[in-house]
Amino acid sequence: MKEGESVFPSIGIPELVLILVIALVVFGPARLPEIGRALGQAIRSFKGALNDIEKVMDEEAARQGEEPEKVRRTPAH
Repeated sequence: MKEGESVFPSIGIPELVLILVIALVVFGPARLPEIGRALGQAIRSFKGALNDIEKVMDEEAARQGEEPEKVRRTPAH
């Protein structure tokens, strides 16, 4: 596998539309807003946890005299 390649292929617009149609059929129109809200809360919680971890890593790097940017992982493309 080449550097920067993902194991999973990217999801395009047609795939997203198909997923939304399947969700509409399975859950019905009344439950979709509730599911969307729960998904949004889960994503916010996950991002908050990642930010907390990054903050702890930065503090630990500063305590050890390193630059915080060197401690962070670079994002995959």
